[in-house]
Amino acid sequence: MTAKPRQPALVAGYAHADLSLEQLWVRYFALGGTADLMEVDAYLSGLATLPDDQHDLLAHAVNERLDELLARHRVPYTHTLRTGRPSTGPLAAVVTLLEAAGTAPPERLPALVGDAGRALGVDVTVHRIDHEQRCLVRLGHAGAAGRRRLDVGSTMAGRAFRTSQVVSSDRDGRPRLWVPVVDGADRLGVLEVRVEDAAALYDPALRDQCRWLASLLGHVLASVEVYGDGLERPRRIRPMSPSAELVWQQLPPLTAATESFVLAGRLEPSYDIGGDAFDYALSEQAVSLAIFDAVGHGMHAGLMTAATLAGYRSARRDGRSVFDQAGAIDEVVARQFPGSQFVTGVIGEVEVGSGRLRYVNAGHPPPLLLRDGRVVKQLEGGRRVPFGLDSRGLVVGEEMLQPGDWLALYTDGITEARDAHGTWFGEQRLAEFLTRAIGAGQPPAETVRRLTAAVLDHQGGLLQDDASVLLARWKQP
Repeated sequence: MTAKPRQPALVAGYAHADLSLEQLWVRYFALGGTADLMEVDAYLSGLATLPDDQHDLLAHAVNERLDELLARHRVPYTHTLRTGRPSTGPLAAVVTLLEAAGTAPPERLPALVGDAGRALGVDVTVHRIDHEQRCLVRLGHAGAAGRRRLDVGSTMAGRAFRTSQVVSSDRDGRPRLWVPVVDGADRLGVLEVRVEDAAALYDPALRDQCRWLASLLGHVLASVEVYGDGLERPRRIRPMSPSAELVWQQLPPLTAATESFVLAGRLEPSYDIGGDAFDYALSEQAVSLAIFDAVGHGMHAGLMTAATLAGYRSARRDGRSVFDQAGAIDEVVARQFPGSQFVTGVIGEVEVGSGRLRYVNAGHPPPLLLRDGRVVKQLEGGRRVPFGLDSRGLVVGEEMLQPGDWLALYTDGITEARDAHGTWFGEQRLAEFLTRAIGAGQPPAETVRRLTAAVLDHQGGLLQDDASVLLARWKQP
């Protein structure tokens, strides 16, 4: 409205508000108004002017009061009537996405998110993380040429992904929010939220609403992308080998968390992984951890890894102990791959209430225990020969964790990665990397992303062996 007619409209509303001038001013002042009582009186009488923002605060104070009066005088029905489908606002955005996502093909999800964003009055684009977690790929555009890629290490979108925090930018007069998309604790990508006015970047309500939309999208994305290839294909920077295809399908989400435990894992090389894998299971009473490395490379190693995971999960889900889980893995590997075939690995279980860790190490690099930001020991207990070989003399190691302790399980591809001069990445470099990461306050998910990237870079971007890591942090409930 222009300045002239809006003042009479305010006066007309005030006439129905049943407020004294002093009561109106108190409400206006509580909203952040800066004009004094006499200035407000003069404005209502048409004798003075007020800045636009002060008029809006007065109007809001009057409208709040009118809403109170309207609610007070509504005539009751014999039963409670619920409101119908919302047309705008955060609930409308949620309804828009939920109703359409259940029957839409997976590749239509980015467009549905755009529709949901319009209910919030913003434009929204979805960016999905690639398999190496080095760039964010724009979804919703057919063909590789139309997919914008944003570097995780050097862009505002990447910063939102790395920190799991909402980030704002106003470069070149294009205000936007970058909102992390997660499924539980698993980082899937970011939302690019474009707004018309840069002032909206600092609206806490809009940030909350965008977080709600991103959180819902994370759950929907994780559930619908398994029904087709439309959301998976853009994530692939290059073709994936059959063995990597097999192993990735067997893995749990890369990150998971409860109030007492956080876990994060990574595999490299992402597009050609063969014999490495990790697994876990969370519950209120206990947390199970496992990492495996099958002998050999390619599809044969991938098949051994898949069989190992199946035997391990079967025993674990039956409620069997760590000792019996190891025996089940032995039986599967020995029967399906007779001869000298074997799998190294570590399996363990942490009691959530006490922090007691019970574990078996089958010919694998010993896990690292980090406390107060540094490596305090290698867990040397529970040693035996690799899975699938002679299982006689099996023992279970024990360790008492303290609140805040980290466990690092890794395969030898981490420490045995060599640079151009033949220098290994090594245990010392691994310990120093983890110490710096924990000292900087990095969460496990970002730590494993940076660690595997560092190992890959150390060997010139081409690993000769699979390199995998699983980090876990225990917090006493």
